[in-house]
Amino acid sequence: MMGAGFKLVVEQISVLTVPLLFFFLVGLAMLRRVKVYESFIEGGKEGFNIFLQILPYIVAILVAIGMFRVSGALDFLVELLGPYTTAIGMPPETLPVALMRPLSGSGALGVMSDLVKQDPDSLTSRIASTMFGSTDTTLYIIALYFGSVRIRKIRHAMLAGLVADLAGVLSAVWICQLVFGA
Repeated sequence: MMGAGFKLVVEQISVLTVPLLFFFLVGLAMLRRVKVYESFIEGGKEGFNIFLQILPYIVAILVAIGMFRVSGALDFLVELLGPYTTAIGMPPETLPVALMRPLSGSGALGVMSDLVKQDPDSLTSRIASTMFGSTDTTLYIIALYFGSVRIRKIRHAMLAGLVADLAGVLSAVWICQLVFGA
């Protein structure tokens, strides 16, 4: 288990990162004489138009995710892979987060929230939370953004994204075991 000093440094970095990044970016924009508020509004308008274009893809992927969860396929995969995750130090309860995250951020958030509600300070909750923050909704992104611009050759992007997700999951387990483990 790492010392209390390391944990304190990590907590302080976590607390300060977002505000410092915000002030740095706004300050840099002001130095470059960028109209920050106007740029923000313009980006919001563009974002809304993009949302309208990708809405059909969002609906399609959400229906597919719902079918995956309701069909029992997620529970089957957790039961099948549970012994292997335990062998690498990953609590089986965190496996649904790892499996859902590439498909759906909200689905993975729901699973993670249930774990955190049970015991917020447990190693399982910390691994699930770190896993959630260390991975992305790879399949959702590919279906949504690649589909909206009609890119059909997704093989390499999907492989790279899923390998990055696997690295995020394994890193979350390893780092949480190192920092918070018994």
